[in-house]
Amino acid sequence: MIEILIAVLLLIGSFFALVAAIGIFRLPDVLMRMHASTKAGTLGSSLILIGAAVYFGEGVTTTRVVATILFLMLTAPIAAHMLGRAAARNYKKDTKNTG
Repeated sequence: MIEILIAVLLLIGSFFALVAAIGIFRLPDVLMRMHASTKAGTLGSSLILIGAAVYFGEGVTTTRVVATILFLMLTAPIAAHMLGRAAARNYKKDTKNTG
């Protein structure tokens, strides 16, 4: 039964990671690509890490997984904000030069 849970977590996490990768290639501008990479990437990575924690079932591994997920959830929005801000500033500069 535990193997099924681990397989489901890994498959769903891999699906979200794949969706993030497809979103980066398919979406038209920086802000949309950033949205796909941060939201789906963080969720996919978290699910894969939870699957690994369940598989190993050790306290040390679980602690590291929780710390890693918290780190991802804290840094991904900040990085996305900074990338979006830089993209918006460059977009304004580009429109002033051409318009």
